[in-house]
Amino acid sequence: MSVINQVGFEPGEIRTDEPTRSARLKWVIVVDEALPPGRAVNAAVCVAAATATSVTGLLGPDAKDADGSIHPGLPWAGCTVLGAPAAKLTDLRTRAVGSLGVFVADMPTVGQSTRVYDEYLRQVGEATGAGLGYHAISLVGPRNRIDKLVHRLTLLS
Repeated sequence: MSVINQVGFEPGEIRTDEPTRSARLKWVIVVDEALPPGRAVNAAVCVAAATATSVTGLLGPDAKDADGSIHPGLPWAGCTVLGAPAAKLTDLRTRAVGSLGVFVADMPTVGQSTRVYDEYLRQVGEATGAGLGYHAISLVGPRNRIDKLVHRLTLLS
């Protein structure tokens, strides 16, 4: 059984009055650049949801507009969405999981091939991590480690 790195912001680190580059942690999502737009967005949203619920302090406070309507908090430190060839995602995930202080959420390709979650769990359980293949990976960690992991990847277009 693997242990997920506990990654997050301490309350005093949440600085919504500063540029995103001043945050200690950086968040990137890397998506298979060959996916059609709808599937790419689905994969990115799925790993973002897993990340937002697992990394403390990632979301800023709710915003209130002039009419009094509440708008749920967004990632105050930003999030960059990058593209990479599918073959590179498995290697990236392996390196990220081995990097101290980096949170990893992933969407194996089987995540988009079934509509029954128990079937997804069964298929993942029957495969090795290297044998799964991935549509998207979300990484949060120290800025220098994340930059090194995603070096030369470009924005998803």
